[in-house]
Amino acid sequence: MQWESGTVVRVIRHERVFEVTVRGEMDYDESDLLGAAWDEADEHALPVTVVDLTLLTFGDSQLLRSLLDAHQRHRATDRAFVLLGPLHESVTRLLTISGTYDHFTITESRDAALRSAGG
Repeated sequence: MQWESGTVVRVIRHERVFEVTVRGEMDYDESDLLGAAWDEADEHALPVTVVDLTLLTFGDSQLLRSLLDAHQRHRATDRAFVLLGPLHESVTRLLTISGTYDHFTITESRDAALRSAGG
């Protein structure tokens, strides 16, 4: 059997900001990628984590669960967690239908994400 995933999760550590970029589609098969990113964010414990979702075209309940988990982990250690958009329609729908859209800080520019998070 052969398979290939188009999902990419990239992490970059800046001076005061941990940045996670997600590209492609995120479902159960790729959920461990985000788990590893959150573990690394916790390890570095920078004041701000910005999650760039501008290139994410689909996310299911695993994505939602992962984002909620990361948000909770950040709040528990007094670190900011900001989603960077614009979000794809399917991701916006997931957050809206689940009633969690307003649970997150969401911004549509990297500069605004850093400002809103105090970075």
